[in-house]
Amino acid sequence: MLGSGDLTSNLGGRSEPSPSESTTPRVLTMLSHVIEKLVARNDKLVDGMDKELDGMSSGLARVGKSLNVFHGVRAPNISIVKYLERLYKYTSCSPSCFVVGYVYIDRLTHKHPDSLVISLNVHRLLVTSVMVASKMLDDVHYNNAFYARVGGVSNAELNRLEMEFLFLLDFGVTVSSRVFESYCLHLEKEMMLNGGASQRIERAIVSNAVDDVTEISVEDTQSSSPPQGMD
Repeated sequence: MLGSGDLTSNLGGRSEPSPSESTTPRVLTMLSHVIEKLVARNDKLVDGMDKELDGMSSGLARVGKSLNVFHGVRAPNISIVKYLERLYKYTSCSPSCFVVGYVYIDRLTHKHPDSLVISLNVHRLLVTSVMVASKMLDDVHYNNAFYARVGGVSNAELNRLEMEFLFLLDFGVTVSSRVFESYCLHLEKEMMLNGGASQRIERAIVSNAVDDVTEISVEDTQSSSPPQGMD
């Protein structure tokens, strides 16, 4: 097993699981676009802090530490969209898992607003959030060891990331059908605003959803704004 900090090397050095035979869903393109914008913005903020501190310490020292467990030594070379495609290709999770994983990451940014989703942690956050979403949504799903193999981390590390993720969310992993729909609409709107074609996300959800009104929602923010931290 290679060092946990080098996710890209871990991906490249392993035999590939057998891929599922299915077309890449539209949600992956939409989600990767939104998260890439978020990461680029937050990386720029951290770089600005580095310049402000003039080498005295890292800008990360001024960022909240809640997500430190998800930080790698360096940013992986694999792009966000390719990483999402890899997760979908090999785990056969439903497209809805990526929307719900996005909801989870957005909840983290609400609960821990001083912690930033950046290039050092985004891949580990994605594999963890999608895995947890799959356990919540899909009747059949792979175990942690398989997700670790696909995601390029060790099984022990992914187990640790999952527990940290759940505690950071206060185990708030239920997503109502209303919230799910609002996030789908937000992703679709973001693509249109940035010149993409008008497309709908696959809505094959969520037999386990409940229609409560206690969840964080795009509708809970200003109508013209994306969810906090996820633009």
